[in-house]
Amino acid sequence: MHIPDGYLSPATCGIMYAVAVPLWARAITVIRRTFNDRSLPLLAILSAFSFIIMMFNLPVPGGTTAHAVGGVLMAILLGPWAAFIGESIALVVQALFFGDGGITAIGANCFNMGFVLTFTGYFFYWIISRNSALNSRRRWIAAAVGGYAGINAAAFMVAIELGIQPYFFHTSGGVPLYCPYGLNQTIPAMVIAHLFIGLIEAAITAAVVVFLGKYHPEVFKFNLKEVR
Repeated sequence: MHIPDGYLSPATCGIMYAVAVPLWARAITVIRRTFNDRSLPLLAILSAFSFIIMMFNLPVPGGTTAHAVGGVLMAILLGPWAAFIGESIALVVQALFFGDGGITAIGANCFNMGFVLTFTGYFFYWIISRNSALNSRRRWIAAAVGGYAGINAAAFMVAIELGIQPYFFHTSGGVPLYCPYGLNQTIPAMVIAHLFIGLIEAAITAAVVVFLGKYHPEVFKFNLKEVR
């Protein structure tokens, strides 16, 4: 799902950075207000976990990749704003030091995988699991649904961003300047691939929630919504 350099126009990259910057500012404000000395190490651990599983990439036609992310799990344990920052840190490190995702596309990648994925997945998790016991079946079902919904929402967003490029940015002769694939190609490529990758995301998210709910339920209290 990492978009490389050269597939989004400078204008699109600029817009995505402009969208991401205030979201980063908001997330940092939330973390400063709600985190303590025990929360930050957990954020670092989960960010590293996400970094590792995102390194296992499967090429997808259209200039990107398919892989699990782990963002919804981070949102379940620490809240979606913290997950946004954790995912962003992992994505920036990948782009700067491993060439996984473009530097010009950091804003887009962080928005897609850090914001859309985590908030969409957490919304479904919260709707399904609210008022349920931490070790209940509804809790892990909610985690699985959230993980599946989140990664597919992010994949669809990537497909839109890539697919609109040839319609807006091309030469006078109609030759695409950036991503050469239209929506009729990017949407099937991204969505179909992540319908299957989403099963892995769902399984990882649910399995960790089941384990923690059974053996370490106190971890869920780092997310203030769980405390309330």
